[in-house]
Amino acid sequence: MHNELTRGDIEKMRQELDYRRIELRPQLLEAVKQARAFGDLSENFEYKAAKQEKNRNEGRIRYLENMIRTAVVVEEDSGADTVGLYDLVSVLAEGEEEEERWRIVTTMRQDALHGLISRESPVGRALMGKKVGDRVYIEAGGGGYYMTITALEKGTDDGSIPISSF
Repeated sequence: MHNELTRGDIEKMRQELDYRRIELRPQLLEAVKQARAFGDLSENFEYKAAKQEKNRNEGRIRYLENMIRTAVVVEEDSGADTVGLYDLVSVLAEGEEEEERWRIVTTMRQDALHGLISRESPVGRALMGKKVGDRVYIEAGGGGYYMTITALEKGTDDGSIPISSF
């Protein structure tokens, strides 16, 4: 499987990798070493917590390395009147009274609770390349529903949207 990422996503991940490898890893190793010096490891909470944090950091490093290694670089460009990456799209689901607003982002920046949806999600896939006034079908589970695009604000990657953590 390939991850569709922008050059900006990859750069942010590389910056995080550098931080985790160069700064955080030595600190966490030292914390484990200090906690180990407290004695009996079977009842040493500080040692277990330090080891867990070290392992969490190593897991994040492996995750980021894998994301970068399997990345397919996508461009951010789209037509002036079509939905593309970083655009803010207002939609109205049929049968609903309130509009929803979504910013289309890459998988590494998605956060649906804050209005950031992946271009690879069902809604993101349906909206990409469409225009204001278009009626789109969103496939969800065993069925689906229709939405109409009511507004579009073009956006760019200004660096303010962080990459997701786990």
